[in-house]
Amino acid sequence: MSRQLTLILGGARSGKSTYAEQQAAATGGGVLYAATAEAWDEEMRQRIAAHRAQRPPAWRTVEAPRRLGAAIAAALTPDITCVLVDCITLLASNVIIALPEGSDERTASAALDAEIDGLLAAYQQSGAAWCIVSNEVGLGIVPAYPLGRVYRDALGRANQRLAAAADRVLLMVAGLPMTVK
Repeated sequence: MSRQLTLILGGARSGKSTYAEQQAAATGGGVLYAATAEAWDEEMRQRIAAHRAQRPPAWRTVEAPRRLGAAIAAALTPDITCVLVDCITLLASNVIIALPEGSDERTASAALDAEIDGLLAAYQQSGAAWCIVSNEVGLGIVPAYPLGRVYRDALGRANQRLAAAADRVLLMVAGLPMTVK
């Protein structure tokens, strides 16, 4: 598989990560798995451990809750045929939580835009295929609290940027990929 950017969107438990992992494995070469989760509590530690255990042992992992593009660029080697980013949803959360309390949507979007800039720059320097996973959060209700609305709006804009840059965009529904672009 040659260099191609695929954005895989969907809701919680829609099959995004599983599908992305299948696509990465199908490249037949080295896979760099870029994980963005942070273990804030025991349940999240268990989720992260389960994800680590299910990955093929030959895959390399870079864990970067922030400054993801730079971490990927530093970890890329010529044998990497696919970079799998899982996921922008948690990256957005990490970036927004690190902002001063009361930050508005413009500040949150600017901080997340800087992350997306770094990610797209790393993609441009890479010869690998990329699969980027993110949640589609614009299909639900309007969050009842300001931070939820800031998060939803910033992530929605980040997803739009990634979709514009992507060669392919898929929407996962009940484990089934639907081609958007």
